[in-house]
Amino acid sequence: MSPDHKDTLVKSSTRHTRAFKASRKRQLQNNLLLCVPALLVLALAAVGPLLIVLVYTFLEAGPYGGVVWQWSFEGWFEVFLKRDIFDGTVSIADAHLSIFWRSFKLSIQSTLLALVLGFPTAYFIATRPAATRNLWLFLITIPFWTNLLIRTFAIMQLIRDQGILNTLLIGFGVIDTPIEMLYTEFSIMLGMTYVYLPLMVLPLYASIEKLDFRLVEAAYDLYAGRLKVLFRIIVPLVKPGIVAGCILVFIPSLGAYVTPRVLGGGKNLMLGNLIELQFGQGRNWPLGAALSITLLCVVMISLLFYVRSTQRKEADRG
Repeated sequence: MSPDHKDTLVKSSTRHTRAFKASRKRQLQNNLLLCVPALLVLALAAVGPLLIVLVYTFLEAGPYGGVVWQWSFEGWFEVFLKRDIFDGTVSIADAHLSIFWRSFKLSIQSTLLALVLGFPTAYFIATRPAATRNLWLFLITIPFWTNLLIRTFAIMQLIRDQGILNTLLIGFGVIDTPIEMLYTEFSIMLGMTYVYLPLMVLPLYASIEKLDFRLVEAAYDLYAGRLKVLFRIIVPLVKPGIVAGCILVFIPSLGAYVTPRVLGGGKNLMLGNLIELQFGQGRNWPLGAALSITLLCVVMISLLFYVRSTQRKEADRG
């Protein structure tokens, strides 16, 4: 091949490469332009309200609600501290800390109870014949078709003093007087578990369905017991589904409003109820906004924990 011919081929290849890169760049620019309307909608509908709430945390509370446009850190100060109205002494906001603790405690308890109930349910569905799995999943998602308030009232009718549970226990002679379950922390935990249980079952099912059950059979062939197979084989392999389900239950439980309000009877406030109280009767919008941002930060930390644990799991596999 002559040198001139080689130069022609090199120049032609260079032109094609440049043309491809230019075409690729134009395509990326066009795709970005097409995404601009969606990004603007997200910015206005999601980021915009959050920025407004964040700004409210640094303003003074209005005398009859709202805010006064004067910079102040009083909203953040009152999240964990309180100032006496007579002598101005500062002390810890015991009521807020109590609500924080109750919110975390009930959210963790609801998540663990949902895991205990959801894991065998997901395992049962995943081990059914393929033709019937969709039917079982359909039955699990049916509660989502009903309004949250209606489901909460259904739990109330179940556990109230003259409810189904107490009536059955008295009828069988187990108890003589009704057990007080309504308007307690137990009723809130039970209600949140019932409401968010499908959020635990679905990711667990997705992980268990992908499980290679030949590993389970091999473990039994090596004389492993049921508990050892469960905790040494099944649980480690479906850990991403467990983490995802726990996050999906813990986050909405932490900010729950309807279930604690109805089943708690206003006596057992959680973070969602405290935030609503500050924007409503308390007329302290900066404090309510600061509590909202605090709750948002907790949710973001939980999501980051989930992402990092998932990436670590993929890195260990890869």
